[in-house]
Amino acid sequence: MALDYNVIGERLKQARLNKKLTQENLAEKLDVSVAFLSRIERGSSLISLKRLNQICSILDITEGDILNGVSKNSSTYLNKDFSNLLKSCPPEKIRLIYNIAKVIVENE
Repeated sequence: MALDYNVIGERLKQARLNKKLTQENLAEKLDVSVAFLSRIERGSSLISLKRLNQICSILDITEGDILNGVSKNSSTYLNKDFSNLLKSCPPEKIRLIYNIAKVIVENE
């Protein structure tokens, strides 16, 4: 799966706006130019994992929020992954997974 830097940039921009930071504020905290940050948000500049980590730390979000678009706090977190996992399991393992999950849920 290839990374879509336009989507990543848009998610970063939205996270920045949610924190009520301007590009200038965030660029200053990152010690980068506003032009560079603007290119990242537009998806016209690649972003390293190190830089992504720095931005996520400042914006108080996870890299997963940006790369996958799903927050661990979301009610649908891992639904797709779990569904795909179950599709690859034989019926007897699906039953075992169900029984284990049922025990966990009922004992909360």
